[in-house]
Amino acid sequence: MDNHSYNFPSDCTPLTNCKSARKPAGSTVVNMGSVGKNPPRDYLLWSLCNTFYVNFCCLGFMALIYSIKARDQKTLGNLQLAQECSDKAKWYNILAAGWNLLIPLLAVVLIVLLLVHLGSSQGSYDFLGEDGFQNFLKLFSW
Repeated sequence: MDNHSYNFPSDCTPLTNCKSARKPAGSTVVNMGSVGKNPPRDYLLWSLCNTFYVNFCCLGFMALIYSIKARDQKTLGNLQLAQECSDKAKWYNILAAGWNLLIPLLAVVLIVLLLVHLGSSQGSYDFLGEDGFQNFLKLFSW
C-alpha cells in the first residue's frame, strides 16, 4: 500500500507532528483501594525476634508463619484474611513474649530461693562483708 490510500488531513503526514489529527485526551482513573481504612499489621519483626529468642513450644515460629501469611494476603488484596492472620500472629507473639519473659524471671526467682534456703539451713552468710564473695562461692562448692 502506498501513502496515498490513507486518509490524512492535508496539513500533516504520517511522520510529522500533526496536532489537528490527535484525539482529545481522556481521563485516567487509578483505584487505590479504601483510603480511610488502614491495612492490617503483619508483626513480622516481632515474630522474628520471638522466633530467635527462646521460642518455647514453637510459639514464635507459629507467629512468624502467620505474619508471613498476613503479609502475603495484604499484598494480594485480601484484607479480611490478612486481618485474621494478623490477629493470630499478634496473639502468638503475645504468648511467645510472655514465655520469653517468664523463663528468665523463674530462673532468677529460683536462684534467690536457693540462696535463701541455703543461707538459712547452713547458718547465715554475710554476702556483703569482707569475705562475702568467698561465702557466696561456698554455696556452690561440693
